[in-house]
Amino acid sequence: MVDFDVQLLAVLRELAERGSVTAVAAATHRTPSAVSQQLRTLQRQVGVPLVARSGRGVHLTEDGRFLAALAVEVATAVEHVDAAWREHRGGTVGRVALAVFPSASELLLPGLLARMRAHPGIDLVLVDVDVSEDEFGPLAADHDVVVAHRPDGAPPAGRAGLETVALLREPLDIAVPLAHPLADRSRVGIDDVVGQTWIGVPEDYPIDRVLTALAAATDTPPSVAFRTIHLPAIENLVAAGHGIALVPRYTSGTRASGRFHLAELADVRAGRRIEALVRPDRLVRPGVRTVLEALVAEAAQVTT
Repeated sequence: MVDFDVQLLAVLRELAERGSVTAVAAATHRTPSAVSQQLRTLQRQVGVPLVARSGRGVHLTEDGRFLAALAVEVATAVEHVDAAWREHRGGTVGRVALAVFPSASELLLPGLLARMRAHPGIDLVLVDVDVSEDEFGPLAADHDVVVAHRPDGAPPAGRAGLETVALLREPLDIAVPLAHPLADRSRVGIDDVVGQTWIGVPEDYPIDRVLTALAAATDTPPSVAFRTIHLPAIENLVAAGHGIALVPRYTSGTRASGRFHLAELADVRAGRRIEALVRPDRLVRPGVRTVLEALVAEAAQVTT
């Protein structure tokens, strides 16, 4: 049997997921030299190299990657024991950090917080984030649950090793000013929106990927007058007649009446997937499971 300190496995796992000793030190409130010392200690105990120099940093060896994967199993097993003990001693309590992007906050948070009133022992800490789709995965290292979105299709990079809980698929509609020629249409085709002025989101955000696909289908680059991450600002610009936009149906639909018109986009399956990302060991925690169950229930509610 290999004789080593399993607590040091957590440091190796953090290095595998965060990519640098400096990042591990910042996340675990240690100094870089302390992290390096712990890695050397673990390496000495197992008797094989786990990390190797790579330029000014380090990378995991094949043995290091294998042991880091086992570290996830160890952490999950420990969480199972802790969860069982907590439930034995009195139920679901504790802190759960939930990271959520703004338009998902609009859609899900009011109902979620109402549902969480039934669980006063859970301290739900909300963190507002808004990043490109491939940056949501790494956030799971610092938050218990990350609500992410992506366009239809394959999941982006950065989610390896995470559990994904599907919440909902939100169709994307075309928002047009009330005085626009398309404002009397319930459905519009790609050819109807070619050459229009767009109000968009930053490049590489999920909605922008759909706009890029529309441009590719017509071989016509979109004319984007303004880009912002703020959905209400996009809606305000559309309502004022400054362009049209791709917007999420359920979220924008609550504000459309009397301000702008929503039309279904024909010919293209345009939508975004809203999902919860969780580390496997944190998924075991009763508090995290309770929050996820409430998110799933609320997502089902808002789509009906």
